[in-house]
Amino acid sequence: MRFGLFVACFLLALGLNYLGVVPAGIGDSNVLWVALLGLLFSAPLSWVLLRKQRAAMSEQVVQRVDRAKERLAANRTQEDGADDAARAAHG
Repeated sequence: MRFGLFVACFLLALGLNYLGVVPAGIGDSNVLWVALLGLLFSAPLSWVLLRKQRAAMSEQVVQRVDRAKERLAANRTQEDGADDAARAAHG
């Protein structure tokens, strides 16, 4: 979605450049200039328009981290139990 927003802003900047609303780049740098304008336009738009998607993705990451922590804690408990059993058998 972010890439699509950038492409739309790039095309908008290209159109504005073609119409002379925004200045052209120096020499052969016009494509780079238009790309920078596209980034400049798309960054704040993506911050506002993609807020819900960013929040949903953040929630998914938090859930995955929590599950990984639970698995790690379970593995540690299992290893501690096996160590205690081995020490009791040889103790």
